[in-house]
Amino acid sequence: MNTVLWIVAVLMIVVGIAGTVLPALPGVVLVFAGIVLAAWIDGFTVISGWTVGLLSVLTVIGFAVDYAAQLMSARRAGATPLGIAGAAVGTVAGIFMGLIGLLFMPLLGAAIGEFIAHRDALRAGRVGVATWVGLLVGAVLKLAIVFTMTGIFVAALLL
Repeated sequence: MNTVLWIVAVLMIVVGIAGTVLPALPGVVLVFAGIVLAAWIDGFTVISGWTVGLLSVLTVIGFAVDYAAQLMSARRAGATPLGIAGAAVGTVAGIFMGLIGLLFMPLLGAAIGEFIAHRDALRAGRVGVATWVGLLVGAVLKLAIVFTMTGIFVAALLL
C-alpha cells in the first residue's frame, strides 16, 4: 500500500511541476499536496511537520504570485476589467491550442478585451503585452518556488 501511495505522491509532484506552466492545473498546490501525502505516509518522521509548515508558506506565496504578477502588470498598463477578463479567457482558450496558444492567447485575449473597452488599438496592444509579461514573470516565479519546494522535499528525504 505504501508503494502505491508513494507513486501517487510523486505523480502529484510531477504533475504539479507541469502545472506551474499549464494554467489549467494548480501546480504549486499539487506539489504541496504530493509532499504532504509523502510526509503522511511515514507519519511525518522523515519529512517533519516543520518542513511541511515551511512548504505551506511557500505554497501560499506561490499561489499569490501567480495572480499578483499578472494583475500588477495589467493594472500598471491601465487595464480595464474587460482587459483582465480577456486575458483570463485567452489563457483558458490557450490550453486547447498547445504551446503557442499557452504563450500568446493571454496576450491576444487581454488586447481584445481592452479594445472592446476603449476602441484604441495602441492601448489594447500595450495592455496585452503588459499582461503577457506579467503572466510570464508569474510563471517564472512559480517555477522557482516549485523547484525550491521540491528541493527541500528531496533534501528532507535524503538527510
